[in-house]
Amino acid sequence: MADKIKVNIYTDGACSGNPGPGGYGTILVHNDANGITHEKELSDGYKCVTNNQMELMAVIVGLEALKKPCTVSLYSDSKYVVDAFNNHWIEGWIKKGWKTAGKSPVKNVELWQRLLKAKENHDVEFIWVKGHAGHEYNERCDKLAVCAYKREVLKDFEITSSQK
Repeated sequence: MADKIKVNIYTDGACSGNPGPGGYGTILVHNDANGITHEKELSDGYKCVTNNQMELMAVIVGLEALKKPCTVSLYSDSKYVVDAFNNHWIEGWIKKGWKTAGKSPVKNVELWQRLLKAKENHDVEFIWVKGHAGHEYNERCDKLAVCAYKREVLKDFEITSSQK
């Protein structure tokens, strides 16, 4: 069996107000066997969302765009997303029936569930990057997200998968 394709995914979400109009920006980067770099940019904007919803959507859309199992380095400036996996919060939430350590309901459960489904065929490493600190791809994702929510026509936010 061939090695999994290695992909870097860079993500960012943005909102004007929280909640308010929001968007996400995602960039997938892959170097093929010939050393050629391929990039794909994804973004969309919504009428009324939270910043955390857009951070999650950026990750979800990036993972859902992968057509075969991959080894993924996923870069996000969202401690909310990165810590949920790296600090194993998500396992605890699931064991507690989607409740936090303080026994309150986990916010955005449907998005977390969609993210888990999107990542199940991939080996994903979550890497935190400091936002607005000059990281080339993080800055590009932020621009994509902001441009997305500034569009004239914004979508209503629906959590269901756009795939399948």
